[in-house]
Amino acid sequence: MEGATVEKLSGRQWWLLLALVAGNVALALGPWSVRLADSGPVSAAFWRLALALPFLAMLARASGQRLGGIPRRTMYLVALGSLAFALDLASWHFGIGLTRLGNATLFGNAGSIVLLFWGFIIGRMMPRGSEWLAIAFALGGAAILMGESLEISTTTLVGDLFCLAAGLSYAVYLLTLQDARKDIGAWSLLVWVSIFACPVLLALALALGEPVIPTDWTPLIVLSVLSQLVGQGLLVFSLRHFRPLIIGLALLTQPAIAALYGYGVFGEVLGAWDILGMVLLGSALVVARMQQGRVAGIRRGPGMVAPRHAPNRGKDDDAG
Repeated sequence: MEGATVEKLSGRQWWLLLALVAGNVALALGPWSVRLADSGPVSAAFWRLALALPFLAMLARASGQRLGGIPRRTMYLVALGSLAFALDLASWHFGIGLTRLGNATLFGNAGSIVLLFWGFIIGRMMPRGSEWLAIAFALGGAAILMGESLEISTTTLVGDLFCLAAGLSYAVYLLTLQDARKDIGAWSLLVWVSIFACPVLLALALALGEPVIPTDWTPLIVLSVLSQLVGQGLLVFSLRHFRPLIIGLALLTQPAIAALYGYGVFGEVLGAWDILGMVLLGSALVVARMQQGRVAGIRRGPGMVAPRHAPNRGKDDDAG
């Protein structure tokens, strides 16, 4: 796909592009289910993983990825990364209930910008060219969106901060699993991450006094199917065929769709400043994903440039 233009896309490449966009759309609909769930936001995160776990295990087995015989050091890294992933989901789901959905999706994807900064630190280099632009856009967009949230209410601003904290936790998750991905496939990794993260999420939900068992299972089932199975499945199938620029542009469908149903379903109105802030922060995300392949310390690969909660590719993921 490196040199393909729109005019030269083959039928198979169009299907791959459709899978990439559809995967992002499925992930973008996740916050809607979180809002509708009556189990509590952190409990919803628990069920999101727990309900999908048996199917993820079947996908791992069907793709020939091993679930056992994983080196002990790798399992320690997976366990540590799973803790960060659990905190990411808990913080993001909590923030979804407090702020606007477009903001929640954008700030939740802030891990890409964090990885860019981490690359500068590890590589002991200063930003250059478009990287300065990404930093300026990220800071400016975040400041505008948070300022607009504060004008609505302090609670909305707190929601932004929770979603931003989720983005930071997701960056920690990706960095922790950089080496682990060499020893385990994407589906197997998701299985083990879910196994380790589920008890953490359940403990947090109980500590917060949330109702764990819902009265209506529909939103949780939809959340699990769309986010953990459909979204993950389409992305693990399509991501390795695209450059970071295309992946970054496809990512922007998430906040756009979230903002649309946030307005249509939940009455969340966006003003001109909100739209400007979203454009700036979205542009920063695209630039950050384009630059991650160059920055030292960040190994290039779909695992590091994937949209939020997309699977990390492992060594067994070239099949299909």
